[in-house]
Amino acid sequence: MLILTSAEFIDNLHVMELMIDKEILKAVSLISDMAGIKCYAVGGFVRDHLLGIKSQDIDFVVEGDSIAFAERTAELLGRKKIIKYPRFKTAKIMFRKQSVEFVSARSEKYKPGSRKPVVSNSTLYDDLLRRDFTINAMALPVVNGKFGEVIDHFGGLSDLKNKILRTPLDPDITYSDDPLRMLRCIRFSSILGFRIERLSFEALSRNAEKINMISAERISDEFFKMMASSSPVKAVYLMYKCGLLEQIFPELTALKGVDEIDGIRHKDGFIHTMKVLYNISKSTDKKELRIAALMHDIGKPDTKYFKKGQGWTFHAHDEKGSEMFKAIAKRLKWSNELTDYVAKVIKLHHRPISLAQEEVTDSGVRRLLFEGGDAVEDLMLLCRADITTANKNKLRRYLENFDVLTLKLQEVEEKDKLRNFKPPITGEDIMDALNEGAGPKVGKIKNIIVEAILNGDIENDRRSAEELMYSLIREEKSKNE
Repeated sequence: MLILTSAEFIDNLHVMELMIDKEILKAVSLISDMAGIKCYAVGGFVRDHLLGIKSQDIDFVVEGDSIAFAERTAELLGRKKIIKYPRFKTAKIMFRKQSVEFVSARSEKYKPGSRKPVVSNSTLYDDLLRRDFTINAMALPVVNGKFGEVIDHFGGLSDLKNKILRTPLDPDITYSDDPLRMLRCIRFSSILGFRIERLSFEALSRNAEKINMISAERISDEFFKMMASSSPVKAVYLMYKCGLLEQIFPELTALKGVDEIDGIRHKDGFIHTMKVLYNISKSTDKKELRIAALMHDIGKPDTKYFKKGQGWTFHAHDEKGSEMFKAIAKRLKWSNELTDYVAKVIKLHHRPISLAQEEVTDSGVRRLLFEGGDAVEDLMLLCRADITTANKNKLRRYLENFDVLTLKLQEVEEKDKLRNFKPPITGEDIMDALNEGAGPKVGKIKNIIVEAILNGDIENDRRSAEELMYSLIREEKSKNE
């Protein structure tokens, strides 16, 4: 990651100008000169380019009417569509795949407990002061079709160089004004590898409960970005340390701790989960699978039981965890697609482990393919990630067993084509054969046919299924005669 010094930054402004469409910069500069209104590039655009990261979004602060400024800029660029937010003095246009947003320099004041700020026109200094972190509180003036020297009132350049996250204002004020900034702090720290300044981190703990003022959608957006980052483990751990995890996902913090009875202890579920998340993040960047890894054992605290002579058991924790996850997803308003996928992976995550610990039968593999469907490969990835033993012999043995199971899955899939399979006989077919309407008899016959296919007793084709169906119907009639 590239971090420029102040002098290097000034010498390399032309590099940044290559990152923004020349027509945009030319139009903004022309309107600024004609109207006598100062305009500045701000925020993430400045930060990202100092870090050597290309940014598609460009934010400009205007010391004046931002909406009128945006309208005139759009006219010069030949853009008719302008998205306006008059209440927040903001307007946005799209030009050649770049999002360009204009906002009036403003100050914001929040009433205690309110998420609706009182917005008023102000200076660039006040506008930068209200921003979340010093690294996002720098500006570039647009002068004569180019960027001028960086404006850095709060030490943002120094904090970038030293990899520090710090708030321009007292952090308690910054986080109280918009509690989502606490999650943004965690996200920036995990993605950029920055250290959170001590006072700013301590304020996270003091203000953690305020995250409940934020909508589920905004919380989820930040969480998904963390899960898709290169360091999801760091993000979750920081959330745990400052108390945000307890507020958003108490099901995860419930995993923490170790119980002991008769000298027998179980492992710390939270530490194990962090190891699994770390392992899976090395294998895939699929956000949904990482979430499944994070949530895979949440059913254990509610199913934990100590059995004399056997030790700790967590019977049906996979099914319990799947149901708990559905409640989490509903609470945070996650999509049905994500909910169904993760719930399925959690419910089935122990199935391959059980199969790999015993003789791998075709029947067991068929059932896994039938129930897992398109998630089978992801299940296998999660199961490998779930092996966190420090015993090298156990690790080798588990991995060898999974290799055998993987080969068996491929063989059975090629032979029986059971991935996402639907029974070759439908309920309507059975009703027609019985000459009856829907009822428990239809469901019973259909289940027997499915079980016969999964057990390998009949082939997975219509002819074999029909033969069994008519045989069952004849058997049922003979019983009633």
